[in-house]
Amino acid sequence: MPRPSKANRPLGLIVDPLPPGSRPDMRPLHGRWVLLEPVSAERHAMDLFASVAGSDQLWTYMGYGPWDSSEPFEAWLREREAARDPWFYAFVRRHRAQACGMGAFMRCDAANGVIEIGHIWMSPDLQKTREATEAIFLMIRHCFDDLGCRRLEWKCDALNAPSRKAAERFGFEFEGIFRQHMIVKGRNRDTAWYAMLDKDWHRVRAGFEAWLRLENFDAKGHQKTKLHLA
Repeated sequence: MPRPSKANRPLGLIVDPLPPGSRPDMRPLHGRWVLLEPVSAERHAMDLFASVAGSDQLWTYMGYGPWDSSEPFEAWLREREAARDPWFYAFVRRHRAQACGMGAFMRCDAANGVIEIGHIWMSPDLQKTREATEAIFLMIRHCFDDLGCRRLEWKCDALNAPSRKAAERFGFEFEGIFRQHMIVKGRNRDTAWYAMLDKDWHRVRAGFEAWLRLENFDAKGHQKTKLHLA
């Protein structure tokens, strides 16, 4: 243990216990309406490509896409399948057994208990559904409950209003703008940073679980009450 400082200066709180140092292990993440599977070009490429055909606006703020045909998309997906940090998952709607979105765990700093979720995109058919919200809940839950994270990050282009709105809806707190943070497709990107801490997780989890109850949805799957995480 380090020797206590005798200097009369403020110090951060002692972290006890220390983070477990866990990294994603590509386990499937099971929900009621959606299954998150480690992405596989063989299993998911055709469904994923078909699910976003003609939806070029999905790629406005992403560092990749759109693709003109399935072949280059499948080649890109094979690279994502082999990647580790990021660790890519496919979002599979259970009632259709079809993949229609993706997300990733990334920038894992296991020693400090920090990780980010990103590379999130969903087909128009999946957006604004209970399956979409459950997919994000499964990712957040995995970070805090399985990986023992202290801090979970969400970052996006500062101009990406839908992503910023989603971060706030899902319980992330805005922390600021990193100016001229990246160059994406030849254009400047200022990055909006959001984060959720382990001390917030109990409250956030309770809000998600209440919203995801079967009785909160009508026969067509429409919500009766909005997601409330305050």
